Amino acid sequence: MLKARLWALALALGLSSLTLTNAMAHGSAKPQHGGVVQTANDVSFELVVLADGALIYLVDHDEPMSSAGISGKLTVLNGAAKTEAEIRPAGDNKLEAKGIKIGSGAKVVASLNNVEGKTVTVRFAIK
Repeated sequence: MLKARLWALALALGLSSLTLTNAMAHGSAKPQHGGVVQTANDVSFELVVLADGALIYLVDHDEPMSSAGISGKLTVLNGAAKTEAEIRPAGDNKLEAKGIKIGSGAKVVASLNNVEGKTVTVRFAIK
């Protein structure tokens, strides 16, 4: 009797593994504004390079997340050169850093304060 129950349990577990679906992690990670997307603390951050700065769009579970109260610093590493700019809210779900040049091949680090009450560091690689 015990062998029959164990066999039935093993069969049920085996069949259930065939019906599992892929888990999607908090929405899509596709750029919505032509930038580079990274996810940290369940929030998607899209960095969009501008001629004289950058924008960072915030998305939480495919919904725009307010940028109100978020501040921080954007650090750009172009080879050996390092530059920094303040990040400030720019309305809706957008943050902005002005007065900084981001070239192809640059590494960008956004250190953000007060993202859902936490400090978050997001790293981007610009192609």
